[in-house]
Amino acid sequence: MSTTSTETQVVVVGAGQAGLAVAYYLRRFELTPGVDFIVYDRGPRTGGAWQHRWDALKLGSAHHVNDLPGMAEVGLSFETADRSLPARDIVAGYYRRYEDFYGLDVQRPVTVTSVFDRGADLVVQHTAGETATRVVVNATGTWGAPFVPYYPGMNAFRGRHVHTSSYLSAEEFAGQSVVVVGGGTSAIGFLLELEGVAASLTWATRRPVDFRDESELTIEGGVAAVAMQDAAARSGQALPSIVSGTGVPRTRRIAAGVDRGILVERGMFERIEEDGVRWPDGSFTRADAIIWATGFRPELRHLAPLRLREKTGGLTVASGASWQDSRIFLAGYGPQASTIGANRAGRIIARQIMAQL
Repeated sequence: MSTTSTETQVVVVGAGQAGLAVAYYLRRFELTPGVDFIVYDRGPRTGGAWQHRWDALKLGSAHHVNDLPGMAEVGLSFETADRSLPARDIVAGYYRRYEDFYGLDVQRPVTVTSVFDRGADLVVQHTAGETATRVVVNATGTWGAPFVPYYPGMNAFRGRHVHTSSYLSAEEFAGQSVVVVGGGTSAIGFLLELEGVAASLTWATRRPVDFRDESELTIEGGVAAVAMQDAAARSGQALPSIVSGTGVPRTRRIAAGVDRGILVERGMFERIEEDGVRWPDGSFTRADAIIWATGFRPELRHLAPLRLREKTGGLTVASGASWQDSRIFLAGYGPQASTIGANRAGRIIARQIMAQL
């Protein structure tokens, strides 16, 4: 791709659920894709973070995926999607048709490396050159910033450290002793997939898993999680984990795993040794691999030149807008992280952008 220098009114960074929702509403406000606003996406294909998900993940076992705004006009809905296919293939295919139908002209693969303040304009530097713009919408999500907590002895471990972001399939752990770390749905999914494939499984969590006696996330649980995220974003705090506010719904599949003794957490190990993990009581568990289902952090490194981060660890954001710089919007950040939250944020952010232009 040739290096270019361009100008536009709005740059959207990321073409996952949040970025596409913003792009849809900007187009509804009669801004022209590729001219008045440009969407950059670093992925080689459509689908946002979903294109990187592991083989066995199906829509029925993943977090609920809501339709993008205007998806019904394309003739698509995740509610009627084939749940026997990998979720990544379904989402990527639907997003491709969505982008084509609305002519969103997403530029990919283009990686945004930094955003600078240059007086009246912002300058977005990326792998295809640089773009001057009045407004930047950051919709990069979290997939590019995997989080692995430090534990003593990590570097001495002779086995494999595998994060959710690099997990491919259960077969790569066939016959191995595996420790899975994390208290959310990804950790649970890995344990259920590895059952009968791995030689042994151990589940380590920092706190007891909050199993909820419902088969899916309730409205109350969702509202509580969003409220926690919103409060943290408005105060510039580091964002809490989603599962800390929602708990884990006790679906039939999960309940059966608990009954079989697969989904029984042990607490957290104290340190890692060459061949396994050592627990606080002094006992030892051998491990060939440790799978870190420990989540992600918002991917914001390219915004570092703008100095938006607070001393308290996060960015101060309300209704998708940065309080530090009114030209910066964060779609899919904090309370907008769910697909339905991203859709609402797309409309709210687009309206605020139009008020500035």
